[in-house]
Amino acid sequence: MSTIYVRTLKRAEHTVFCVADGQKSYYDPQFNRRIPYSSGQQVKRSIIDILSKDLKQMPSPTTFLFDVDKKGEMKEGEVYGTCDPTYSDQLFGGWMKASKGGKDRTLKRRSPLSISAMRGLHPLLSGVDSENISFDRSDRPNNEVIVRNDKGETLSVEEITGLLLGKDRSLNRKWIPDNRRATGLFVQDIAIDLRRLFCVSLSKLEPEITEETEMRLREAGWTETETVFGACLFVPKEERERLIKGLAYAIINWSITSNQARTFSLMETLAISISDNANKIAGSIRAKLKEDEENKSEPIIEEDMVGVETYVTLAAGGYIRTKKESVYALDDAEKSLIEKMSEFDYEHQIATAS
Repeated sequence: MSTIYVRTLKRAEHTVFCVADGQKSYYDPQFNRRIPYSSGQQVKRSIIDILSKDLKQMPSPTTFLFDVDKKGEMKEGEVYGTCDPTYSDQLFGGWMKASKGGKDRTLKRRSPLSISAMRGLHPLLSGVDSENISFDRSDRPNNEVIVRNDKGETLSVEEITGLLLGKDRSLNRKWIPDNRRATGLFVQDIAIDLRRLFCVSLSKLEPEITEETEMRLREAGWTETETVFGACLFVPKEERERLIKGLAYAIINWSITSNQARTFSLMETLAISISDNANKIAGSIRAKLKEDEENKSEPIIEEDMVGVETYVTLAAGGYIRTKKESVYALDDAEKSLIEKMSEFDYEHQIATAS
């Protein structure tokens, strides 16, 4: 087994994943519905955030470059990561560093984690609703109101009062229409490539690290091994064990908390499936159209599926017919993930001929 697939089922209620017209959504042509989603990039960032917190490690710094033209205007330049695998967010998240002008070699490492968007389990089991809200501070007498004319000049209190004559308009309240919120059952998938999880390529043709970083890693105990990707440096075993525990915890316990100041949802996990077979894991948590009711669908969790380990939480019983929900479901899923990542022989991936 060189790849581990993890499918997570979550419940979200009247919340926001990504801010774009209130909430990002895509159109499903078969069921003619708008389906909310959270991008794979946002899920990845949520996983990396909780990983860094669990490992008590500061995330890697980012370098932002800006160029000033002849007119003195500042323009956006490149954005550089550290390209340093001693940072867990870089090791698991990957990096890309391409210099302007092509004077320096491009450094690129593809993440060993393939992360899907979090989308509806089924178009009929998730959706978007809208609401109109207001930013109301009319109860505060110390507010400052500034009204400008077409020349950008600030009007006096007398001019503002005259402007409001005959108009029913408040200057201490902002009307914010059509705020979209996501509700329903959502599924998300992760594929963990164990072959590349803890290794950094030493290729000179498509470099992942600089020679200086390579020397520093060797001094820190990273060992060189031949893999299907060529010569690589591997994370020391002791550090690997620590990182495996942190990564397993992050994959099982991640949640999206950004953009939820007014619309917080626990986004509780209902079920998690783990397998080395992508096709089987797709069927372990799914939805099925009802035969006797038009445009109705029901969620299904296969709790006894050969080749798939499925863990069902207590919260799932409120939305899905289940038999084996457990208070220890997430803990057991985390232990299983740790065991599977620990069993892989990272240093001896290539079978030697006898």
